[in-house]
Amino acid sequence: MEQPTVVGVDGSEHSLTAVDWAVDAAARHGGPLRLVYASFWERYEVAPSAGLDRPESATPARDVLAAAERRAADRQPDVKVSVDIVPEPPARALIEEGRHARAVVLGSRGRGPLTSMLLGSVSLGVAGRADCPVVVVRGTPPAVTGGFGRVVLGVKEPTRDAEALEFAFREAAARSCELFALHAWRPATDEARVADEAAARDLLNDALARGAERHPGVRVSRDIAEGPARPALLNAAEAADLLVIGAHRRRGEDGLRLGLTGHALLHFAACPVAVIPRP
Repeated sequence: MEQPTVVGVDGSEHSLTAVDWAVDAAARHGGPLRLVYASFWERYEVAPSAGLDRPESATPARDVLAAAERRAADRQPDVKVSVDIVPEPPARALIEEGRHARAVVLGSRGRGPLTSMLLGSVSLGVAGRADCPVVVVRGTPPAVTGGFGRVVLGVKEPTRDAEALEFAFREAAARSCELFALHAWRPATDEARVADEAAARDLLNDALARGAERHPGVRVSRDIAEGPARPALLNAAEAADLLVIGAHRRRGEDGLRLGLTGHALLHFAACPVAVIPRP
C-alpha cells in the first residue's frame, strides 16, 4: 500500500496552509493525502454532564475536516484524499500516523493564543520523535508556495545524514529545482585552518556524490561555512522553498532530541523545514 502524506488539521489558518503544502507534495510525488484531526476532546463529545466543557473556540471535527478536504480537492483534484478523527492528544496521534506515512506535515501555529502555544509544542514533539520525515510549514509566502526554486540541505555527517540527503534530492527532483547543500565547519586550530577547510569541502563533495549519481537531473550547488550551522542555515533559508535537516535520536525529553540548531530552525527559518530522523 502506498504511503500517504499525512497532515495534521485543526481549522486554523496555519493548518490550512499546511494542507495546501501537503496536497501539492502528494501531487508531486504521486501519492495519497491523509487529513487527520487529532484532539483529546473528541473522547468527551457526549460527556458535558461530567463537567468537561469543550473549548468555546473549538469547531466540530467533522466540519474542520470537510472544509480541509474540499480545499485539498479544489487545489489538486487528482490526489486521492482520506480523512480521520483520532481521539488522542495530537502529538501522540501524529507520531503514530507517521509509522506508516511518507511524511507528516504540520502548521507552525494553531488557532488562538493558547492553541498556538500547544501546537508549537506539538510540532516540536512530533519532529523530535516521529519515525518519518516531518515538515513544519512556516516562512514567507514565496517560500511556502515554492517561489524560489531551491531546496537547501544542511549536511553534518554524511553517513548519518543519508536519509536527509536522499529526501532532499527527491524533493529537488520532484520540484525540478536546484539543491543547495551547506556544511558548517570550524578549524581545530589556526594552524589547521587550511587543512580543515579542505577536509570540509571533501566531506561535502563525498556526501553529495551518491545522491547526484542516483538523481542525475538535479542541479546541485554547494558551499561550506566557517562557524556554527544555525546562522548559516537560517541565512540560506531566506531564499529557499524548503530546508532539510537531519535529527539525531537522543535519549532525553521529547523535543530536545532535535538539538539547539533544529529548535532554532523550526522557530525562525524563513521557509518550511523538513526534519529527517537519523538512525
